[in-house]
Amino acid sequence: MIRCMMKSKIHCARVSEANLHYQGSITIDQHLMELADLLPNECVQVVNKNNGARLETYVIPGEAHSGVMCLNGAAARLVHVGDEIIVISYGNMTTEEAEEYRPRVVFVDEKNVPVEVKDHEVGGL
Repeated sequence: MIRCMMKSKIHCARVSEANLHYQGSITIDQHLMELADLLPNECVQVVNKNNGARLETYVIPGEAHSGVMCLNGAAARLVHVGDEIIVISYGNMTTEEAEEYRPRVVFVDEKNVPVEVKDHEVGGL
C-alpha cells in the first residue's frame, strides 16, 4: 500500500505579496524552501488561516533570507498581504517508510524568519 503523508510544512507564514498578473505558483524564500525540504516546481497545498481557502500550486524560489511568501496568478485572489498561511508538501510512501519518516515542520515569525524546525507536531492546545 502507498500512503500520502505530510512530508513538510511551513507553519503560520505571512503573505508578503500577491501578484495576480504572474503566471501562477507561490514564491517562497529559498532559505525556507531548504529548511522545509521543498524543491522548485514541487506541488504544495496552501491553507489560508484567515479565510479558510485551500489551494494547490507549485513552488518557485525567491531570494534567500528575504521572507518572501508571494501567491501568484489566480491564487492571489484567495489571499491578502498579511494573511497567515500554512504551506504543506506531501510524499507518497509505503507503510514501512511512513512509519519511520519524520517530517520537517518549519515555524516562522511574523516576518517569515525561521524560529524553529521540528520533526513532529503536537496536537491540541
